[in-house]
Amino acid sequence: MLSCSVRGCGLALERCERTLACERGHSYDVARSGYINLLQPQDRRSLASGDSNVAVAARARLLGAGIGGAIVNAFVDRAVRALVGDQVIVVDLGCGTGDVLGELARRRPVSAIGLDLSTAAVDGAARRFTGLTWVVANADRRLPVLDHSVDLIVSFNGRRNPGECARVLTRGGALLTAIPAADDLVELREQVMGGRLLRARAEGLIDEHKDAFTVAEQVTFRERHALTADQLRDVLHATYRGARASTAPRIEQLSELEVTFASDVVLFRPRSSQGRRHATRQARGSRVPHRRSGRA
Repeated sequence: MLSCSVRGCGLALERCERTLACERGHSYDVARSGYINLLQPQDRRSLASGDSNVAVAARARLLGAGIGGAIVNAFVDRAVRALVGDQVIVVDLGCGTGDVLGELARRRPVSAIGLDLSTAAVDGAARRFTGLTWVVANADRRLPVLDHSVDLIVSFNGRRNPGECARVLTRGGALLTAIPAADDLVELREQVMGGRLLRARAEGLIDEHKDAFTVAEQVTFRERHALTADQLRDVLHATYRGARASTAPRIEQLSELEVTFASDVVLFRPRSSQGRRHATRQARGSRVPHRRSGRA
């Protein structure tokens, strides 16, 4: 279901040995680990776009220790329930190292595509989950996927692009999103930032999608863990706070702390075809604001 990412093209890509190519002759090499890089030069902000190796490694250590795993499993449960029929196609926006998509494919046969801006993350996903398709791409721009070809889009603390999601979803498709809930990491944020600030994001998420989607379900998942100082630093690195000079003194003083992990999960369904066309025109007429793929 991949399409050419060259501006103005968008034709279907076909696999030929170690390359993918469209009818116009635009060609993309398949990396040794198995991923495809469809990122165009104008689609990246820097040569080090996306998650760093440090952030990728930090998230892997946390999940390996079971931290955040309960929320991932609950999210995947909702994704499986949202799928109807056989031979379904799933796209993961901001797939990271592939934990959500890999678990989903383990539970249910799917054709799966993971998209992320980080080459390091996508390379890791391709090495771990060899039966799926992994792509380096900027989901804030045009998704390199054919129109109305996808049954489910998932975004776990990842990219969100309502107009493009509306374009690629089938009429009966769904978009499942997870974002940090108001109390996510509240104890750690209090230690590092000096204040117990609750930041609700679900209302803004729903408003962002209202032109193209309706809300089918909304739920919050939580888990709590007693973390060591090293694990707390991993959480900070994984959420882009680990390298902030202004908080460095407080980070150095961290010790053991019990922390809340919480995600608001919203299942969207596409509106009418007219609403989808309107949202797609909006997406093509303006660039989607850049968002980080991790918690903030």
